[in-house]
Amino acid sequence: MSTLHIGLLYALGTFAFLFSGMPIAFAVGAVALIFMFLFMPSVQLDIVAETIYSELNSFTLLTIPLFILMGAAIGKSRAGSDLYNSLNSWLYKVPGGLGLANTLACSVFAAMCGSSPATCSAIGSSGIPEMRKRGYSSRLASGLIAAGGTLGILIPPSLTLILYGLATEQSIGKLFMAGVGPGIMLTTLFALWVVYKSWVEKRQTIAAAATGTAAQPYVAEHHSWQDRLNSLPRLLPFLVLILIVMVALYGGWATPSEVAGIGAFGALVMVMLIYGCWRWADLKVILSGTARESAMIMMIIAMSFLYTYVMSYLHVTQDLAQWIVSLDMGKWQFFFWTCIFLIVLGFFLPPVAIILMVTPVILPALEALGIDLIWFGVVMTIIMEMGLIHPPVGLNLFVINGIAPDIPLKEIMWGVAPFLVLMVVGILLLCLFPEIALWLPSRYQGS
Repeated sequence: MSTLHIGLLYALGTFAFLFSGMPIAFAVGAVALIFMFLFMPSVQLDIVAETIYSELNSFTLLTIPLFILMGAAIGKSRAGSDLYNSLNSWLYKVPGGLGLANTLACSVFAAMCGSSPATCSAIGSSGIPEMRKRGYSSRLASGLIAAGGTLGILIPPSLTLILYGLATEQSIGKLFMAGVGPGIMLTTLFALWVVYKSWVEKRQTIAAAATGTAAQPYVAEHHSWQDRLNSLPRLLPFLVLILIVMVALYGGWATPSEVAGIGAFGALVMVMLIYGCWRWADLKVILSGTARESAMIMMIIAMSFLYTYVMSYLHVTQDLAQWIVSLDMGKWQFFFWTCIFLIVLGFFLPPVAIILMVTPVILPALEALGIDLIWFGVVMTIIMEMGLIHPPVGLNLFVINGIAPDIPLKEIMWGVAPFLVLMVVGILLLCLFPEIALWLPSRYQGS
């Protein structure tokens, strides 16, 4: 059987297993084992465990459970609510200040926990009711939190960037640095849209209230300086933790794995001291949640390594890469169609699966066309962000629907639409000004 036929069967088998509802790790692993049995020497089956272990035996992989632990510890506390309330008390006088506070809260909380669903849940549980109470539409409130939560996989620490770095053998530290500029850029774009849209909606709400046609009266806000100062003690420790992590990593004082250890330890200490999460019942939730999520991701990584190993052994990857290069597409033409392909995959698959399964296939073509792998990693992460908020798999849509069940899913989808457009604008800006992502990594000396 030719490599083309094997490759087509491999792809069809993969999609068949994935769409069967089987967990991703087992689906990918099953396909790899079946093709090893059918098309590879039997001795290869005897060294499956050794092959997987050799791939997982990486110090860099320690960053994954440690950053998950950091996020689980912070997510167990009221840090999200405190962060939101503190920012709101300082920004409430700014036009659209409540929406701006939610945008910034999503950004800062994402930097603390690195989890998109956790960011949506932590900020949205307080932010969505408060925004709706003050005249923001359900569409804007839910769309803002769903889109703001996606910043968790771009702003460091980012599990998505870690996995991309493993798949492409790029510096995790440089990828983290590359995520800072685009993260600030997207936060700014989101904030500008929210300030404008909330200003429009506020005027409409006040006008409707004056004529007696408003669904509910407009609620004005007031926070004294005492309220603002009282909010700082619970906000500052987490900002200090972020600062320590960023300085240690970007200053080249520690490796990403060591920084992850610092962050996890610091987060545990802070939630124990500030929020009283020192009882075994609290720690059990944090540690068991970390163990479950870490085991799930590590299983996906292990099976993806086996999956790509089989593809490489059967020359599917090499022949596919040669075929892509033989199409004689220009750099930007290839980039465009690759982005379209990744967006389509985002309709059906989560970011982890896409990165680990697709990156090894397109990597040779990226290198042949001279596309910077650090820069492309950031662009790919933004596309993965889009997959979190567009149907049918958009995880954040269902998280928001869970914390605000009275908002129809259709309204949430319309709410995220402008933010999807802003993400596309962000990618275009990165194409025009790649220094947004590459300026900090060019000055980074770590590993």
